Amino acid sequence: MSFETALAAQARLGECPLWDTEAQVLWWVDIEAPSLNRFDPATGENRAIAMDENIGCVGLRRAGGFIAGLRSGLWLLGGNGERERHIANPQPDYRVSRFNDGRVDPWGRFWAGTIHELRDAPLAGLWRVDADLSCIHVGWDITVSNGLAFSPDRRWMYHADTPAHVVWRYALDPETGAVLGDREVFHKLPHGNGRPDGAAVDIEGFYWSALYEGGRVVRISPAGEIVAEHPLPARCPTMCALGGEDLRTLYVTSARHGRSAAELAEWPESGNIFAMRVEVPGQPEPRFAG
Repeated sequence: MSFETALAAQARLGECPLWDTEAQVLWWVDIEAPSLNRFDPATGENRAIAMDENIGCVGLRRAGGFIAGLRSGLWLLGGNGERERHIANPQPDYRVSRFNDGRVDPWGRFWAGTIHELRDAPLAGLWRVDADLSCIHVGWDITVSNGLAFSPDRRWMYHADTPAHVVWRYALDPETGAVLGDREVFHKLPHGNGRPDGAAVDIEGFYWSALYEGGRVVRISPAGEIVAEHPLPARCPTMCALGGEDLRTLYVTSARHGRSAAELAEWPESGNIFAMRVEVPGQPEPRFAG
C-alpha cells in the first residue's frame, strides 16, 4: 500500500476531508485560501466555494448543508456554503484565534476546537454544539486543537494538541455520549519527527493520525501503540478520512502554507490530496442533528 495524489489541489492549508456517503464525494477545506471544496473522485472534478474568512472545519447536517467552524465562530451553512445562521462565537479573541479541527459525533453533536495562533500559551478551547444549537464549553489547556475522532463502540473520544505532541482520549457513556471523568494520554509522540494533526478511526477502533512535519500517517491501536507507518509525498499531512464506496480509501490532505521554498522544491506535491487503499474500512460520518 502506498499513497498517490488523488487531487493536485496545491492547497495552501488543506484540511477537514469528509466523506459524504450519500453523494459519494469528498468535502474538504482550504483554511488559508479560504474555500469549501467538493471533490468527486469518480470524475476528478473539484468545485471550490470561496469563503470570505478562514474556514477550519465542517460537518454534514441531517437537514442538508453543513455546520462549520469559521474564524468568526460556529455557523450553519447551506448546501453551497452560504451562511444561514450564526450559532456562537465563544472564542476570547478571534483576532488571534479561529476554529480549527471539528467533527460530528455518533449522537449527532458537533465538536470543534480552536487554535491559539500566537502559540505562546495553551489558550485554545474545545466546544460541543448540541442539536438545539446550544454551545457547551468542554475544556481549555490546548494550544492547537486537532485529531477529534470517535471509537466505533462509542466509548472513546480522541483529541490531540499538536504542539504538545499528544493524543488524549476521553471515556464516554455509550448511550448518552456524556464524558466520564478526565482525559487521559492515549499516545505521546517524541519531538522532532512529526506532530499529531487531524485523524480518523476505522471500524476496528484503530486511530489514523496525520503527522504534520513528519511526512507520514500512523495507525495506532486501541491500546495506544503504533502498528503501521505510511509515508506520503508531502512533509506536512494535515488530516485523514476513510472514504470511497467501500470506505477503504484513506484520503489525506496536506499543506503548503508557511513552508520554505527549499521544502517545497523537495516536496513539490505539498498541498495535494493523497489516497491509499487500506484493508480495514472506516465508519460513515454521522450528520449533525441540529
